[in-house]
Formats: sequence, structure tokens, C-alpha cells
Amino acid sequence: MTIRVLVVDDSPVMRALLEHRLQRESDIAVIGSAGDAAEARQLIKALDPDVVTLDIEMPGMDGLSFLEKIMALRPTPVILVSGATERGADATVRGLQLGAVGCLAKSELRLEAGESDGGALARLVREAAQVRLRPAPPRTAPGPAVAPAPAPDTPLPDVIAIGSSTGGVEALHVLLSEFPADCPPTLIVQHINACFAGAIAQSLDRAVRPRVMLAETDLVLTPGTVLLAPGEGRHLQVAGAGAQGLRCVLREGEPVSGHRPSVDRLFGSLATTLGPQRGRAALAILLTGMGQDGAEGMAALAAIGARTIAQDQASCVVFGMPRAAIERGAAREVHPLSRIAPAIFTPAKVQP
Repeated sequence: MTIRVLVVDDSPVMRALLEHRLQRESDIAVIGSAGDAAEARQLIKALDPDVVTLDIEMPGMDGLSFLEKIMALRPTPVILVSGATERGADATVRGLQLGAVGCLAKSELRLEAGESDGGALARLVREAAQVRLRPAPPRTAPGPAVAPAPAPDTPLPDVIAIGSSTGGVEALHVLLSEFPADCPPTLIVQHINACFAGAIAQSLDRAVRPRVMLAETDLVLTPGTVLLAPGEGRHLQVAGAGAQGLRCVLREGEPVSGHRPSVDRLFGSLATTLGPQRGRAALAILLTGMGQDGAEGMAALAAIGARTIAQDQASCVVFGMPRAAIERGAAREVHPLSRIAPAIFTPAKVQP
């Protein structure tokens, strides 16, 4: 089946580059292009594309405002194409929170001009075409933040590890917004271009109670700190024990499960470092995402007694990664996104 793509960018040069890269793919067809939001709106109505590539900065209505209208009125998988500047990265993260399913830096697109496999753009389009979006519920003002209490009958883990991909930026905001300020040290692998990892960490840090920052080699894991893999082509792993405690390390290496950093590598290193005697000290969570990354590592953690949670299908943008863990028997619990943090931190109700 051919994937039908609409290209939206105010630059004729960039539109031509995007079209050229996609038209080389036998399973992708560019069915139209637009230079502004007004033209794009008419083409979306007339052509009903499978995927839209959207420039963040355009004349008239900017890309983010247009994206919000698309998600509210005609949900369509959108890939954001933006500059790798600080402003562009911040806007891209906001777009991912609004419902965009992928992002690409314009600098990356130009660097890949000689690739024969379609590069990151074609891969993102193929992934986006598999996403089935639902109209977003009306947005309401958030209530006052109340830190959840730890469940007295379930000891909190010493460390939490989270894996996410497509739809993960928005999911991480929802999940971490319910973490208390003194939560167990938490590590995250989110599949994302390195250009945007810093902006994601800053966005989360502004929105949630724990401190959120990019992981660095030899940082000791401490309560109240969330460490995000920087996405620079290195794997995020856990090492150490004893008096020095656990620490994170960034390692070179080949992609694992198709990714670098890989969720499987993070989960697997945690299983190896803790071992059977301390396995219950870990908690692994798999959120929305394409593919199977994380299922093998989660199985290794489940085997040593760690608590393992997968996001349920109904609340996922893409059910690939959680499904793979569930089918393998690696995810011992399955919860809607909104119930994962309460399952960790809120006391269970006692039945009479």
C-alpha cells in the first residue's frame, strides 16, 4: 500500500528537497505540497493524506497553531520538520506534546542527501503511517498539584527505568507529572533525535516535581532525579553497587533492537547490575512506541523479580513496544497511562 504524503513548508527549496527524498521511495507518494497553513488546510480536506510533514515556522498561522487545529478537527499523523536551533527544538517538543508523532531536524535531512535507504525522513513516514489517532479530548485547566503518597504495602523500588518511542514525549509528561519530588532515581530512554533531547529534558524539568536532566557518564543515581538519555548515539546503562551506589554510564556500541540508545540495553544493564538478590529493587515501565525495543530487557528484569509495567493499548499512540513485552510475558502489569503513577505511589484501597 502506498503512503500518501502532504508536504507543508514555506520554503520552496525545502519543499523540493522533501519531495525529492520521498519520491525516491516505491512505497511513498507525495500527493501535494503547500507553502502556508491556509493552503495546507484546503489540501488536507481535498486529498486526505496519510501523513503530513509540517514546518514549525511559517508565515501567517505558525506550524504549532496549525498542528493544534489538525489534532482537534482532523487528526492526522504529523511529522515536524524544524531547525535544530534552541527555538526550533523547544517548538518541536511542544509540537510532540500536542500530538505530532515524529520530528526531523532540517540539518539532518541535508546531511543525508546521499543515502540510498530513504534516511530518517522515509523511516519516520513509514512509522507515522501506522499510527491511528483519535480526536483529542477537550483540554481543561489542571488542578492543584498534589504529591501522591507511597503505597505502604508495596515498597518503592530503588530505581525506575522507562522506555518510550512514538508518542512518548507526551506520555512522559503525563506520567512524570504524577511523580513526587523525592521519587526513586529514574532513567529514561526515549527514541528521539539528539537535537531535541535537551529541549525535552528542559520541558519536563519545568513541568514536573523531580529534577529532570540529560544523563552523563558516572552520574550517581539519587532520589528526586530523572535522567534522560541524550540520544547522541550512545547507550544509557546502569553500573556500580556497594557504598558508591548505582550510577549511569553512556556506552558506544552497535544499535540494539534497531536503536541507539536502546531500551533493551538500559533494562538489560539494570538486570545484570542488580542480579537476582536485588531484583525487586527495580521497576521497569514501557510506554507507547513502535517496534519491540525493551521487551527482551524487560523479560530479563522480570526474571530476577523486578516489577514490570506496560502501558495499555487504549492509551498508546502506538502499541508496538508494550505489546511485544506483554506477548512475551515480560510485563507483569498493564495499566492505562493515567494509572501507572498511581499504581506505583498511591496506596491501594482496602476492600471491606
